Formats: sequence, structure tokens, C-alpha cells
Amino acid sequence: METEVVQTKGFGGSFSLPVENVQALATKNLEDIPSRYIRPEMEFDVVSIDESLEIPVIDMSKLEHDDEQEKLHLACKDWGFFQKLDWGDMLFLIPRPVPQRNMRFWPTTPSPFRETFDKYSMELHKVAIHLLSPKGKNLGTDPERLRSFFEDGTQGIRMNYYPPCAQANKVFGLAPHSDATGLTLLLQVNEIVGLQIKKIGKWVPVKPVPGAIIINIGDMIEIMSNGEYKSIERRAVVNPDKERLSIAAFHHPNRSTEIGPLPDLVKANEAKYRTIPLEEFLRLKLSSKLNG
Repeated sequence: METEVVQTKGFGGSFSLPVENVQALATKNLEDIPSRYIRPEMEFDVVSIDESLEIPVIDMSKLEHDDEQEKLHLACKDWGFFQKLDWGDMLFLIPRPVPQRNMRFWPTTPSPFRETFDKYSMELHKVAIHLLSPKGKNLGTDPERLRSFFEDGTQGIRMNYYPPCAQANKVFGLAPHSDATGLTLLLQVNEIVGLQIKKIGKWVPVKPVPGAIIINIGDMIEIMSNGEYKSIERRAVVNPDKERLSIAAFHHPNRSTEIGPLPDLVKANEAKYRTIPLEEFLRLKLSSKLNG
């Protein structure tokens, strides 16, 4: 049985886990997958079939216009999403800030990978930063204040591969969670529907839109906005017949940032969250995941 070692490195250190390579398992065309991947709760979850429930689409070229900014504001408030040991394999790299790069984990094949990945990560960072100013303005605070926390922050990029699974209705590609980030930018590489978000108690499938990037409000922005913007639960499911690929870029503020409601937003309203250092926030988030 082929195995791979998944290495994860973050603010709290790093760890390695030997796991069975899901891609290798998928090539065996197993009728019954190993029990460790079975998630019984999948059979009882309600998935919406309401075609009218679709995440908003924002035109980046029109963000200078008030009506498009209002669409962005409502998307962050009402959805937390807009488009711009699981059954899957992934590669996680930290491209920014540059001194944190560990190049021994960066693939050398194909030969253009490193250069292309560097350029791609830079462009994603620009998009994330560009989105933060209108968010600050819509919240009624200094547009540049929110942006400033992230300009020299940390970016992690995860490339996901979800192979087909004969028992797709019993496994997760990625278990339900919210992102402990500021912003997540997700590219759905092919046309296979797999991302689902929780809305009104139901799981809503997110249909890939060609050329669009999905923007996900993370836990940190929810806290900084004092709950005005929502970080909602998401998951990934797999397809019984076709593979799915996606690339997610996670954007954190710089290490000196304290995670709490922005001061301008609690002058007239009570703070819904306490303010704590970034590293403590991440430790608490990791602890809550490990403890279920």
C-alpha cells in the first residue's frame, strides 16, 4: 500500500502523519473503501435543491461603483462567500512572506512550477488586498486600516485533488469547517461541483463559474467586523465518477495583529468578541478542532 507523509506547518509548529495515498486507492476501483474514510453523518445531511440559492457574483472591475460595493457588502453579510482525513490529497505551501518559504517542499517538476507558483501567489495576494479596502469602507471604518493588517501578512496555498469514489455519498472530500483566516480565495479548477456551504440549515452546492474566483470570509474578518460579516461553514464532497481539483489561498494578517473587533465598530455597539493576539487565536482554533 502506497503511503504519503502529509506535513503541515503553521504558527503553532509542524507535524507529520503517514496516511494512505487516496489517489493510489482510487486507481484500484474499490467497491468498498476503507472504513476510516466512511462518515455516517453524510447520509443524513440535507442538501438544498433550490436552484435560486446561488452565491453572489461580484464584478471586480466595478468595485469603484456604489451599487457593486453594496452587492459586495450584502454578500459578506448574508453569505460570507462570493465568487471571484478526507477523500482527497493535497499539497500545502507557504509562499508569503518570502522568508517563511521552505523550498524543500516546493516541487521541482514540472520545471516552471516554482516560478509560475511564485507569480500566481503574488497575484492572489494583490486580489485579496484589493478587496479589503471596500470591505472597510462598507463597514464604516477607515478603508485602509483593515487592509494594512494583511499587506505584510501570511499566505498559505493548498492544492487539492479529490479522486472519484464509488461510495461518494459516504465520504467527505473535506470535512465541515470554517476557515481560521481573514480571506480565502478559491479557484475551482474543473467543472465538477464539490464545494458546499451551509445556508439556512442546508448544504448549498456552489457551481463553478468559468474564470471566477470564490472569495470566502474567514473567522478573523468576522471577528474584526464584530459579526457584521459572516464566516460560514463549508465542506467538500466527492464525485462517484470524476476527479475534482481546486486551489485555495488563505490570507492571514501579520503576526503582530490582535484579533478583535475594529475600534470604530464598537464605539456605539457592544463588542461581540474579545481581543486576543493572533498566535493565541490560532492556538485556540487548532485546539478546538483537535478536541472536536
